[in-house]
Amino acid sequence: MALLETGKYLQGSVLGSVNPDLASERQTASFSVEKLTAQLDGGVEHTQLRRAVVEAIECDPVFSRENQYFQSQNERYESAVRKAVHLQKKMHEMGWSENGPEFKYIYRALSGDVAFLLHRVFMRSISVLGSDEQIAKWIPLASQYQLIGSYAQTELGHGTYLQGLETTAVFDTTAQEFILNTPKISAMKWWPGDMGRSATHTVVFAQLYVHGKCYGVHPFIVQIRSLQDHSLCPGITAGDIGPKMNFEHTDNGYLMLQNVRVPRENMLNKFCKVQPDGTYVRQGSQKINYFTMTTVRIALISDEVVIPLMKACTIAIRYSVVRRQSKLKPGEQEAKILDYQTQQEKLLPQLAAAYAFHFLNNYLQELFDKAYREIQRKNFDMLPELHAFSSGFKAMVTQYCTSAVEVCLRACGGHGYSSLSGLPSLYTKILASCIYEGENTILLLQTARFLIKCFNTASTGQPVPPSVTYLAAVKYGKCPAKNKLDFLRPDIYTEAYQHMAARLVSSTAAKLQDLIQSGVKEHDAWNQCTVQMVQAAKANCHYITVKNFAETVEKLDTKAGIQKIMKHLCDLFALHGIFSNAGFFLHDGYVSGAQMDMVTASYLDLLAVIRKDAVPLVDAFDFTDKSLNSALGSYDGQVYQRLYEWAQKSPTNKQISPAYERYLKPLLHNMQSKM
Repeated sequence: MALLETGKYLQGSVLGSVNPDLASERQTASFSVEKLTAQLDGGVEHTQLRRAVVEAIECDPVFSRENQYFQSQNERYESAVRKAVHLQKKMHEMGWSENGPEFKYIYRALSGDVAFLLHRVFMRSISVLGSDEQIAKWIPLASQYQLIGSYAQTELGHGTYLQGLETTAVFDTTAQEFILNTPKISAMKWWPGDMGRSATHTVVFAQLYVHGKCYGVHPFIVQIRSLQDHSLCPGITAGDIGPKMNFEHTDNGYLMLQNVRVPRENMLNKFCKVQPDGTYVRQGSQKINYFTMTTVRIALISDEVVIPLMKACTIAIRYSVVRRQSKLKPGEQEAKILDYQTQQEKLLPQLAAAYAFHFLNNYLQELFDKAYREIQRKNFDMLPELHAFSSGFKAMVTQYCTSAVEVCLRACGGHGYSSLSGLPSLYTKILASCIYEGENTILLLQTARFLIKCFNTASTGQPVPPSVTYLAAVKYGKCPAKNKLDFLRPDIYTEAYQHMAARLVSSTAAKLQDLIQSGVKEHDAWNQCTVQMVQAAKANCHYITVKNFAETVEKLDTKAGIQKIMKHLCDLFALHGIFSNAGFFLHDGYVSGAQMDMVTASYLDLLAVIRKDAVPLVDAFDFTDKSLNSALGSYDGQVYQRLYEWAQKSPTNKQISPAYERYLKPLLHNMQSKM
């Protein structure tokens, strides 16, 4: 497939010509949009492959999302299952595989609107936690969809705190079986995807008991539905948990177990095993469990967080050059709302953040790949750093991006509140990312624990991981900036972030130590420092994001204008963080009040500069109209026509309202008879 021009690829309009207000924005781009797209994709060949996959998916009517906003929960679920089943056929036809380069683009093309996503987690759990024999038995069955898997960990009463799970698995030495039970309502499995209606099997996490002794939480493969008629197996109670803010297509479910027996071989036993006589044997290293969590969190940042923010920015910025409101200058026509500084200040920092987090994801992927190579050599030294960073960045990026998508929605006014804008579904979906795969506050505290440990280690002169060597050289100087242009120097603002992060980590470590030395018990002292620990963890993540963005820009090709515009975005992202968190930078006098005025001046100057390239910058994300599924964000900018046309598709506009005959007609006729 030839590399298509961005405009031709994206347009796909059924309404005709491009809105002149949007077209004019594209004529003055300071850089090559096509080359920036290739940069984001990691090369021209990746752009070609992604576009080929997207085209193949979007040309297939089974994958259409055309009337999605008008579908009920049942219709969304059925559509997602149909797509999941059809996808297997499509992948076979196209020669795609789950391990092939196309797979990540398939998920993006489908916008995640497909069933059986937990089936992959089920398979990954077996691959990582299962023995060679268990992998040989279960993975072929799952790969060929002879069963449908889920992953049952979270309970009504426990989520992030896995040690508190209450489901039990008691070993029966006579029958050589585990007996699984839900002892009380809070132990009911709650939230597992694909559990409500689809799954036939699941990995259940339960407290293992052998000869009356508890050995902690272990995973068990449990069949929950018949492979003949899909009825629930004996002892199983399961169903859908009901309406949610989003994910209507996913049958999140509940599961109760009453004396459900599974063979001894169904406990995943790569690391721990129960022998026939009940002897409990631990084998191998359980440290790898941390590695599996990091894989999910790093993938989540790209697929579930950064891409939705990119989509929200695309919708809001395109709409903001089409929407005209009030007059900036007397006698002229109403102004594009993106020409107002306040609208620029809402949207352009979010656009800069989308680029910052895209490049951050590349950084995390490199860290992950390096750690994986070490793990293959049986060296687990990088795991604490990888675990801490994947936790902290998952928390920081999801929190930041969720707020950013909400800003985009609100910046579109009333039309942003319409589901047809695409923004409400993006917001309610990204909001969930702050909660699943680890609650954000807990994750930030795990990062803080790592940082404080590294700070204490560095204080004694011992080596620490490269990413936190800045903790070994905490400086107490002053920011050297003399004028507003100095704050456009990456070394100046990166140093400010480093100072702020180091100060928060060191002051929190000092407070913790002081409390313990004063006689406060360690766990109480820890609890009294947690608010500041969260601040320190966020500061560390923000610093590394800024530093990585600046270093990435430095390496970019100076041709095609890409490095220059990326430098502007990097500056904006960094200065927005200082402008929005002034207290942290002013706290110890590192940045003075006069310097904060310089920051503000440079920050506001950048808004006008980036404003000129705002539309080309979102065009470079290269989303098709079908992918955006937005009446406000389409490539042609025909916002009002599309809103009207899409509204006509609503079932309520195609039928006589039953409320008329039942209520309105009697009311109106009764009133008329009295007139």
